[in-house]
Amino acid sequence: QVQLVEFGGGLAQAGGSLKLSCAASGRTSSNYAMGWFRQAPGKEREFVAGISWSGGSTYYADSVKGRFTISRGNAKNTVYLQMNSLKPEDTAVYYCAAKSRYLAPTIVTTSYEYDYWGQGTQVTVSS
Repeated sequence: QVQLVEFGGGLAQAGGSLKLSCAASGRTSSNYAMGWFRQAPGKEREFVAGISWSGGSTYYADSVKGRFTISRGNAKNTVYLQMNSLKPEDTAVYYCAAKSRYLAPTIVTTSYEYDYWGQGTQVTVSS
C-alpha cells in the first residue's frame, strides 16, 4: 500500500502562484508514475499533469500547459505541481495519484488507471 498526502493548497488571486506537494509513504520502493488531477464542483475529475517514474517525461492538459509545471523530488517519493498565472477556472480540489509498477515514459491521463490517491487539497483562485 502507498499513502499519498497533498500539501500547499489555499487561496490565490488571479495571476498568482501556488505550489502543491504530494508525499508518498508506505511501499514506495516500487516504481510509480505520478499524476495530478482536479475536480471542480459539479464537474468530473480531470487530468492536469503527469510525470513518469524517472521524471524524464511529463505531460500536461491543454488548459494548464505553459502555466503549470510538474516535477519529482530527488528521492522520487515526492511530486510537486508549480502553478503560475492562476485563473479562477483553476479553482478545484486537486488530487495526487500514483500508478504502480509503471516504467513506460508515456504519461497516463485516465484516472481509473491510477492505483492510489491522496485526499485532495482545495485550490481557490479569486478574480
